[in-house]
Amino acid sequence: MKTYVALLRGINVTGHNKIKMIELKSLFINLGFKNVTTYIQSGNVIFEANKSDTKKIEEQIISAVKNQFNYTINVLVITIDYLKTIFNSNPFLKREKIDITKLHITLLKNEPNLESISQIKNLIKTNDDEFETLNKCVYIYCPNGYGKTKLNNNLFEKKLKSPATTRNWKTISKLVELSSSKIE
Repeated sequence: MKTYVALLRGINVTGHNKIKMIELKSLFINLGFKNVTTYIQSGNVIFEANKSDTKKIEEQIISAVKNQFNYTINVLVITIDYLKTIFNSNPFLKREKIDITKLHITLLKNEPNLESISQIKNLIKTNDDEFETLNKCVYIYCPNGYGKTKLNNNLFEKKLKSPATTRNWKTISKLVELSSSKIE
């Protein structure tokens, strides 16, 4: 069995695509996954599976959510090793006195189309927001808050031409903590 984290995009946001975590946990158990743990209401699930193809696991979860709840959502499944790599690679953590409550990460399903990076940087020339792309991740620092930035999930999906989901740093940290307690 291998431990994974599933990040479901767009559930329980502003009253749309409501799924109770107990129902989501049951869905994962019914799919045959083991040691299922959910974290907060925004669709974060840690689980074990005897499969190694994350794309097939994603398709299985997407199909089950569609069948059970009639929602079409995006799902990103990553290994705990990749989650830890993401966590340890945040370039903004190298700065002294960084406010980690202003850190977010957008995880991309595909390699990003980097041709649009300059367009995105032009959007934030007049404020203090910053971002850096590393592999299939966009690390974001929004000193004035994520709710006030132009660097949102939809922008990165559109400009980098990849489905994506965004989490705040507290959530990423907690997922690392919870998944570290799982035995590979």
